[in-house]
Amino acid sequence: MYNAPQPKLEDLPTNAQLRRATVIAVIGAAAIGVMVYLPAEYGIDPTGVGSVLGLTEMGEIKQQLEAEAEADRLLHGDDASSSLMDSVFGLFVSAAHAQEAWTDELTFTLEPGASTEVKATMEAGATLTYAWVATGGRVNFDLHAHAGSEAVTYEKGRGQTSGEGSFETPFAGDHGWFWRNRDDQPITVTLQLRGDYSGIVWSD
Repeated sequence: MYNAPQPKLEDLPTNAQLRRATVIAVIGAAAIGVMVYLPAEYGIDPTGVGSVLGLTEMGEIKQQLEAEAEADRLLHGDDASSSLMDSVFGLFVSAAHAQEAWTDELTFTLEPGASTEVKATMEAGATLTYAWVATGGRVNFDLHAHAGSEAVTYEKGRGQTSGEGSFETPFAGDHGWFWRNRDDQPITVTLQLRGDYSGIVWSD
């Protein structure tokens, strides 16, 4: 066996050097705590460094999640997993019900510069609920109706990708959308409908 040589006294750090190293370490730890730990864990950023590094937002999200978890625990007790499963199950049930509730789902494609009209034949005082989404680009639309001297505009939009809502008809006739593709590529539109109408009318 070989014994390690003992260090010389002049090679060892002095007490002053040890104290200085300790002070530097304490200051460094405090700086890291203020500039990194507090923003990342609690969203507290007294120096502004946490915001620059994106740590403050992370800490704020953590605090919000913890507050929501505590509120859920107080409301439902310790069975948080059961509450989560109930919420997920409720979302699936709601989505399935919404899908079943639509009477008609229409899908069509508009080439660049093309237009079309999709309208529902309705009596006065009838209600129509709708939701639509455009895939592949944005469309211009005009939701309206006219019959004889009567006319109404429910909604207009330019460069839109989706919409939803409902309206009540002030008079009998065909009520619905004029669509136009002002983009330079084909756009597919899916329209879902439910309400008091007797038929769907298409026209280019």
